[in-house]
Amino acid sequence: MAKIYFLDVTNRDGVQTANLGLSKLEKTMINMYLNEMGVFQSEFGFPTTRHESLYLQANLELADMGVLQPIRLEGWIRAVAADVEKAFKLVPNIKHLNVSISTSHQMIQGKFKGTKSREDIVSMMVDALEAAHAHGAASVGVNAEDASRTKIDFLVKFGLAAKEHGAQRLRYCDTLGYDNPFTIYESAKTLAENVGMPIELHCHGDLGMAVANSVAGAKGAIDGGQDAYINTTVNGIGERAGNADLVATALAVTKSKGFAEKYQLEKPIDLTKAWKLSRFASYAFRVPIPVNQPGVGANAFAHSSGIHADGVLKDPENYELYSFDEVGRGEPELVETGREICSGEYSGISGFSHIMGQMAVKFKDAGQAKKILELARYANVEAQKPLVEDELLFIAKYPKIAKKLLTLTPPE
Repeated sequence: MAKIYFLDVTNRDGVQTANLGLSKLEKTMINMYLNEMGVFQSEFGFPTTRHESLYLQANLELADMGVLQPIRLEGWIRAVAADVEKAFKLVPNIKHLNVSISTSHQMIQGKFKGTKSREDIVSMMVDALEAAHAHGAASVGVNAEDASRTKIDFLVKFGLAAKEHGAQRLRYCDTLGYDNPFTIYESAKTLAENVGMPIELHCHGDLGMAVANSVAGAKGAIDGGQDAYINTTVNGIGERAGNADLVATALAVTKSKGFAEKYQLEKPIDLTKAWKLSRFASYAFRVPIPVNQPGVGANAFAHSSGIHADGVLKDPENYELYSFDEVGRGEPELVETGREICSGEYSGISGFSHIMGQMAVKFKDAGQAKKILELARYANVEAQKPLVEDELLFIAKYPKIAKKLLTLTPPE
């Protein structure tokens, strides 16, 4: 039986959200948390974007060190051979790529203004694939942007060409959230049966069905005999109405009626890390977690009405499909209501040493403390908000990596 893999795109699609963004350290922390959670792959950035290059190199170094393992780090680029060349020039050690191109009639006409035919689209994708393999890419996935508005016969042709030239996966992008669970099931099953390669499901929430479509699409791919790769973002952050939420999708795959009995994960997702990851992403993006968010919302385990309160006190399973500790909740939160010493871009050595001491971090001498403090100051300048404990611990443990993450060098 084929399996389901989780492929998170927070650090690519999530950061494209209008008016939002993450520092390079915050993106790295997202990768760290995704790795702890057991996510198969992180689409960790844009290797053709110059200001991403040191961040991407630093994260690949963490992978080589065994810190970011076993998660796979993959970059997103346009399906343009010149972009492949640029990606390997800026990030020579990148091994995994997804190349993307629009496939729908609307996009071909509306974006390319009639300068490209469907044959040109296939040719551009193939050229990009061959260029990536020529540079030694270990895996390349091919994205069909706006697949849900693309005729299925052309998607099959597109997928077969990708497979013939060595692509490992075909990404079906419901770019505008146009699909519903019934249509995406049929499309994914058809592609799996007729192309014969694993299918990725990349779903947006414009009609409120991103999670449902992701699960239905995965079912279609597996019923068609192929592995399914579900794309998610943390807290559903993404362009316009967002993407399929990682935690909600993982809950749906593992907890919904009868699904997990037949459609299984390639490896378990550790949902006990969900609360920590969602809370960090909320802080980093400065976007509150919706009160009714599955698993991690403030009201996910809140009961008010008499019937519900009575029932859950007698037996939580009366009104809860899963327990709060399964998603990493339940620990008390300590809030400073009196004196509070924060780490900021203007912090001094005394206050910084106090903060690190509370986390049981000891410096060998004043010089080391000043070095770590300076890195923390720079991280605060970039994030424009106090660092959380895990970020400070990361800087203290990996100062050379942190320095690379904080280095931005504009071109001459």
